[in-house]
Amino acid sequence: MPKAISLFSGGLDSLLAMYVIQKQGVDVIPLVMETPFFESKKAVELARKNGFEPIVIDIFEDFLPILRSPQFGYGDQMNPCIDCHILMLKRAKDKIKEFKAHFVITGEVLGQRPMSQNRQALRLIERESGLEGLLLRPLSAKLLPPTIPEKEGMVDRERLLGISGRSRKAQMELVRSYGITHFATPAGGCLLTEPNYTLRLKDLLAHNDKIGKLEVELLKLGRHFRLSSKAKLILGRNKMENEVLENVPDKGVVRIRCLNTPAPFGLLFGVFDDQLLKLASDILASYADPTPFPLALEIITPDGKKDVQVKAMPKEAFRSYLITS
Repeated sequence: MPKAISLFSGGLDSLLAMYVIQKQGVDVIPLVMETPFFESKKAVELARKNGFEPIVIDIFEDFLPILRSPQFGYGDQMNPCIDCHILMLKRAKDKIKEFKAHFVITGEVLGQRPMSQNRQALRLIERESGLEGLLLRPLSAKLLPPTIPEKEGMVDRERLLGISGRSRKAQMELVRSYGITHFATPAGGCLLTEPNYTLRLKDLLAHNDKIGKLEVELLKLGRHFRLSSKAKLILGRNKMENEVLENVPDKGVVRIRCLNTPAPFGLLFGVFDDQLLKLASDILASYADPTPFPLALEIITPDGKKDVQVKAMPKEAFRSYLITS
């Protein structure tokens, strides 16, 4: 039985691509690529609900250099779509021998994304990934040159599709014809396309030579304040975010909590002195519930714990420090 490795994002197109190939008697192995920038858990759950057993590959460390300086540039925000896709396909190519697969498939649709799914971009991605002739795009295959699995009879080209453009009408017809009940509605999914998130990410990359998953994960929540070139404050916006911040394991951070009125929990990262501790405390106090008395704050630094009283000022006084709300 022929075997194909599939890039599976959890999106409708990548799911349909697997069904189209599976219907031809090909064993399909979904690969789910994992970074903090796009959801992998939902993709894994969706694959299993449709009878596929996915393999998860963490590409975070390989992705960071691309994120800082993509060879083929960014999209509208900080999304290096072409470089990202090449990286994922290279990782898929690495798995061909391990899983004794014959080719790789994706859910790419010609013309669906003007920058990364035009003919030139699709040829570029195939060439740079090292998968020339072995990369099959089942949803648009009839509009593209025949691949090796088609030429060698592993799949029937006539049973592949010729979808193009941004309309989802053809995809929804496939959903109905295949009787698919578990699928994701068309949506973004990549945080690198979201303007507010990318503002935080640009700030993080600009002030840190090395970043880890924790710093990237924390970009998803709270309010972020740049206090200096080497210090940043994060405040929770609700109970859930406060709890997440309270449980951050990094022992080098400063933790700030209010003791006498509802208020955000604060984490101060980086290099700080007494002046920055006061600034962080003042910012936190400005987001506390209104009170007629000074706020009692507990500040826990790597050197110890102390209690201070702070009089709340209007949050507008600290607007210049805010990266995004």
